[in-house]
Amino acid sequence: MKLLKEDIDRNRSGSVRLEPEEPEDMWHLYNIIQKGDQIFSKAMRQVGIKNETSTGSVTTTRITTSIQVCVEDVFFDIQAATLRVKGRNVTENKYIQMGQYHTIDLELNEKLTLLKEHWDSITLQRVRNACDATKQADVAAVMMQDGLANVCLLTQHMTIVRQRIEVPIPKKKRGSTTNHDKGIRKFYEQVYRAIQQHIDFDIIKVIILGSPGFIKDKFFEYMLGQAVKDDDKITLTSKGKFLLVHTTSGHKRAIEEVMRDPQVKARMENTKAAEETKALGDFYKMLSDDPDRAYYGFNHVLHACENQAIGTLMITDGLIRSADVETRRKYIKLVEDTQALNGKVLIFSSLHVSGEQLQQLSGVAAILTFPLPEIESGEEEESES
Repeated sequence: MKLLKEDIDRNRSGSVRLEPEEPEDMWHLYNIIQKGDQIFSKAMRQVGIKNETSTGSVTTTRITTSIQVCVEDVFFDIQAATLRVKGRNVTENKYIQMGQYHTIDLELNEKLTLLKEHWDSITLQRVRNACDATKQADVAAVMMQDGLANVCLLTQHMTIVRQRIEVPIPKKKRGSTTNHDKGIRKFYEQVYRAIQQHIDFDIIKVIILGSPGFIKDKFFEYMLGQAVKDDDKITLTSKGKFLLVHTTSGHKRAIEEVMRDPQVKARMENTKAAEETKALGDFYKMLSDDPDRAYYGFNHVLHACENQAIGTLMITDGLIRSADVETRRKYIKLVEDTQALNGKVLIFSSLHVSGEQLQQLSGVAAILTFPLPEIESGEEEESES
């Protein structure tokens, strides 16, 4: 995403002008745009135009106009990576009355201006991260089992299922395996084509290929053989990027177990998806080995912050963008207080497998620099969503 202009005063009120360039930029905008903000952008509007004829008939046509709305709702479609913003018009417009509702479909390579009464530090940092060209997806995962495959992209913020493949494979019959073999070949072919379509080998550094048993190995052998037949030099030169690992299934959730594999962790050390996964793994280990240094739930983590004990704070973006203003403020304050004490803060995406795991721990957790055993383990925690 391009940051074209920033006009924010010392009270953190003002605007930024942005141009989304990649599908993941829409995810960033979804987290940045909040109810009460104002957006100035181009929009399509269907209007009636009176014909200059004796009948005076009216025809409708779609026109492009510039509009500024006060945001009331934001809708994000993860599969299509599209963003729709609904709100009321707040400026004079030839085609749209003041106060009239309009929905803006934000599109790639279309400029927009976002105005906020107050830019908190987390939102500002997200803008800067989104506009950092080095923060792009660089990991893919293909989870397989007999007749089922999920081709996924792992960005720093999302686990995106780009294609789910299901092919019925007939069981082997004694003395004849023709139909079974045909089903296998059809399945492998579809997975291979999906990899070609959805994985950009110029960007992706690691492609995790996981399955139970030897399915991954047989598919990998098929893919390389087919690449030779097709003279697919891109796949052949990228074969070293594939990492074959064992999983219990071909479902998306199998990525969680893959991320705990030491072999995978070692290969992903230089990828952006690795830091959050490692931090969560460290937390679980600390929870087992030294529980007085692993806290989760808002009350416990706040207590650790007040005692200046947080080394690493982990929090889901769902809490940061809560529709409830007071909830949002208390979590933003927790983040800012942790940063002021030189604690490390990691904001997990609720659409990434690591974020889904953290959400099961109330959405907020911390690794402490020293133990705080005085909090009773049975203390009831608030339930946050």
